[in-house]
Amino acid sequence: MPLRCGLIGRPRSGKTTVFNAVTSAHASLFDAADAHRASVVVPDPRVRQLVQMYSPAKVSPAAMDLVDIPGLEEGAGNEEGRGRRLLSHIKESDVLLHVVRCFAQDAEAAAPVDDVERVDLELMAADASTLERKLERLSKWLRAGEKAACREADVCRRVLAHLDQGAPARTLDLSDDDRMAVLDCQLLSLKPVLYVANVQGGQEMENETVLKLRTMARREGAEAVAICGRDEAEINELPEEERGAFLQELGVEEPSAERILHAAYRELQLVDFFTAGEKEVRVWTCPKGSTAAVAAGKIHSDMERGFIRMEVIAFEDLMDYGSEAAVIRAGKRRLEGKE
Repeated sequence: MPLRCGLIGRPRSGKTTVFNAVTSAHASLFDAADAHRASVVVPDPRVRQLVQMYSPAKVSPAAMDLVDIPGLEEGAGNEEGRGRRLLSHIKESDVLLHVVRCFAQDAEAAAPVDDVERVDLELMAADASTLERKLERLSKWLRAGEKAACREADVCRRVLAHLDQGAPARTLDLSDDDRMAVLDCQLLSLKPVLYVANVQGGQEMENETVLKLRTMARREGAEAVAICGRDEAEINELPEEERGAFLQELGVEEPSAERILHAAYRELQLVDFFTAGEKEVRVWTCPKGSTAAVAAGKIHSDMERGFIRMEVIAFEDLMDYGSEAAVIRAGKRRLEGKE
């Protein structure tokens, strides 16, 4: 199942424009009734190289689903009516792309940190309600002294105290066990965030407003990617062979789709590996640092359960030697065990 990126932000932040720039879609800026969706291939030049080598019958690149969630206004965190629908889209997202209006010399965009905090407040309000409901559900187990319930309740109270201080859950130092204790809550402010600075056409990509956003992102240990959503959406209307020259005029080395999707990979700490042959070249995604057994489980769950070892060839070795047979003759193929 593809990873899901949810685009969030305040109204008029340029979310839908950024969505169109990344996906080459034509979502309407005025259709705010529900979320826009599109699937985007994660650009990877290694796929093209493998296709040239194997000439497969089928190619299956990595993909991400992008969901353009309507702007979060004050009160969205109360989980009623339309707010409930919007929050459900956020709950289903693996990573949040927080689009922030960063137009220079624009009074509305002069304080990007304030815009971020306003959205965070809505997410935190929803999280506080969720945690309070969980504590209510745990109450009878707490009275019985059930250890697991006590452990979960302690984590819930810690997170609630952090939210009460006006800080999102993602800025709280939580262990893996802590995160498991509140996993069922699907906390919105705990989700990893990538900030997207939406810059006005004809302006410096690194204007003062963007720098303010980058500084805030660094404090959280997050990234901020600056793009000119409107210009890139228009460039995507051109034939592919003409786009590079126009991006160069903007001073952009990589299209926004590549920069944003690769940054999302870094935020989620993901890596890709490949299976390749005449039938298919396929990209698989797993967490960075995964064992070979976990990687095998991405191909099929039975492979992880019965895993003994896996033959692995480094992509660079395959390109250097030109074929699997040559890699094997050079002694570069290796066996990876469970650990």
